[in-house]
Amino acid sequence: MTVIVLTNCPAGLRGFLTRWLLEISAGVFIGNPSARIRDILWNEVQQYAGQGRALLAHTTNNEQGYTFRTFDHTWHPKDHEGLTLIHRPSHDPQTPPENSSKKSGWSKASKRRRFGGK
Repeated sequence: MTVIVLTNCPAGLRGFLTRWLLEISAGVFIGNPSARIRDILWNEVQQYAGQGRALLAHTTNNEQGYTFRTFDHTWHPKDHEGLTLIHRPSHDPQTPPENSSKKSGWSKASKRRRFGGK
């Protein structure tokens, strides 16, 4: 079983994938092509995705029973002792972290409580 998920990709790429896979929802394709065809499809997705993102998941003979690949995604698969896990960044690289605008140190209220002042 093979699943390809496209986000913000050209309509022509979606049309190309419908030759080999069934589109069950907008941008979600499933099917059971051979490994050779699956790799060819994934190469086409990478070449023609443009500004979009893509995810490929397929069954394989490993401990988990499946594996996946990503293209232009912020989440990346990482191998951890034979298991494929997903690495999610703690924040979006384009935007600063939420805590960056906060001042470090003690608040005025905590200083008053700590030192007994008003």
